[in-house]
Amino acid sequence: MLLSLMRKHAKSWLIKALIAIIAIVFVFYFGYSFTSDKAMKVAYVNGELINGPEYEKAYRDMLMSFQARYKDMWNDNLLKIFNLKQRALDSLITQRLMSQAATELGLAVTEEEIQKAIMTYPAFQINGQFDMRRYQALLSANHMKPEDFEASITSELLDQKLKQFLFAFLNITDQEILEYYTFANEKVKIGFVEFKPEDFKKSVTIEDKAKLKEYFEKNKESYRVPEKIAVRYLEIDPKDFEGEVEVTEKEIQSYYEYNSDRYSQPKQVKARHILFKFNKDDSEEVKNTVKKKAEKVLEKARKGEDFASLAKKYSEGPTKSKGGDLGYFKTGEMEKPFEEAAFALKKGEISDLVQTRFGYHIILVEDIKEAGIKPLENVKGEIRATLTGNLTAELAHEKGLTLLDQMPYEVDLNAYGKQNGLSAKTSEPFSKNAPIPGIEGSERVTATLFGLDKDEASSLVELGGKFYIFQFAESKASYLPELKTVKKAVEENFISQEARVSAESAATKYLNELKDGKSWETMAKEHNRKIQQTNFFTRREAIPDIGNAPALNEMAFKLGKDNRYTQKPFVNDKAVFIIRWEGNEGIDETKFKEEKGTYRNSLAQTKHQRIFENWIQNLRKKAVIEIVNPVDGNS
Repeated sequence: MLLSLMRKHAKSWLIKALIAIIAIVFVFYFGYSFTSDKAMKVAYVNGELINGPEYEKAYRDMLMSFQARYKDMWNDNLLKIFNLKQRALDSLITQRLMSQAATELGLAVTEEEIQKAIMTYPAFQINGQFDMRRYQALLSANHMKPEDFEASITSELLDQKLKQFLFAFLNITDQEILEYYTFANEKVKIGFVEFKPEDFKKSVTIEDKAKLKEYFEKNKESYRVPEKIAVRYLEIDPKDFEGEVEVTEKEIQSYYEYNSDRYSQPKQVKARHILFKFNKDDSEEVKNTVKKKAEKVLEKARKGEDFASLAKKYSEGPTKSKGGDLGYFKTGEMEKPFEEAAFALKKGEISDLVQTRFGYHIILVEDIKEAGIKPLENVKGEIRATLTGNLTAELAHEKGLTLLDQMPYEVDLNAYGKQNGLSAKTSEPFSKNAPIPGIEGSERVTATLFGLDKDEASSLVELGGKFYIFQFAESKASYLPELKTVKKAVEENFISQEARVSAESAATKYLNELKDGKSWETMAKEHNRKIQQTNFFTRREAIPDIGNAPALNEMAFKLGKDNRYTQKPFVNDKAVFIIRWEGNEGIDETKFKEEKGTYRNSLAQTKHQRIFENWIQNLRKKAVIEIVNPVDGNS
């Protein structure tokens, strides 16, 4: 921050140099064409210029997008990881290449197409009609000019036309769809024997102190105590400004109108139900018995007996004690068959028996709330709180900036806070990437605070809805502890490691005996091992009782009748496993026919993406791209 830098070097040669530089900039600004300055030229793409303001806008927009996506998780480390400056430049280069290619192909976007796209943009509509006030308000709220939005729409439409051209002759065969569907939906079933490291811990001894010391020396870095710092800070809480703001009825009305979509509510149904349970694996005989019982209760309900009382007496669901009361619910919250039946009923009607995976249900609809917009009176308090929060946050932010800009470099934050009606606090020591004790969401900025010099103040930081100014207070250097101070943890880790080694060794020996011809069942009996078996699963599913293990999924699909065992035991954090193939299950041809269209679209999208990326890469290879001012991707 420039003001922070000026405070820091207020009496040094550096500030004088900065003032001289600023003066020179003004001379050149008024004396020469600004666009002719080399600093305003970022790159040329086939002779077409990408200028500085254009690049800065692309970078700023991308930065704001990432900050909005990651919110409180955003920090300077992510800025480096995502390399946003280079990404912004690459994006502009790609846009230039696409625009140039479109011109060569004779593709263009007309004003009528742009206008139609804007008029039909859902966010700008109220009750299905384009609303100019909403259009202007939303653009203003996002700090965007109409011409900027129109430029983005133009780019999007041109992108669509280019892709239509590229994909016009793409052919997807039935065989490709079948192979794609088969890969995603064929299934395998495995049996397994588990070797848990915990079972081997009792056999591990740590009587050999030299061995424990050797383990500690080898893994010493994992016990290193990290560097820690403490910070002083001023906290500016928006709640402290609530007495200074007033929200008018007109402001509430305007907010309600501009955000009407936020207050829309879907159709809701209030219902009770009586559940008669059965398991999916139960025989048809058992299910029929349950059904007959449910039919008798349904007859009682339709004859006028109190539904809540029947539910308390007969229901086997969790709402039994409440008379089967489910309250209000909307679509998407219940099992599909249950939902469809409930929403088809009128108020006061009782359903036929409805079957779900839980059993048979009898449903009574007690009330219906039709879809609509919540009345202003019902949400006025919520809107007032939102607007109050926005206004107080602005005041707190402005207060923080004022404090920061008026702060001298060499400052005692405690004294400075008192002068301005605030009490400075000092944190407990914390490590890099750990939260500051007592401050919500602060782990995203702690790495940055480690870069402060002694007594240096940070810029204004927003965390958990509050604003902070931090100042470096003290540090504690990182160090390697002596064995005696971490002995308990070292012993536990040593035992865990040795137990895992023993488990892997025992499992490997077990597998080798199986491969030598010993019986799967006999081996399990001899070694007192429990044989477990999964249900059928696909490549994309977590393996039952083992967990998410893509490597094992692929191993399992390579096994077969003549090759039943994996080459070596499979190891994860849970245990060591001996895996045996138990069978394959092909695809359901009927289901394939039903879902063929969906998979065709999915495969087409995958191919489209690959074709488009390859096309862009080829354009870049053939293009003459000159970088005039390289961007620093790590800042």
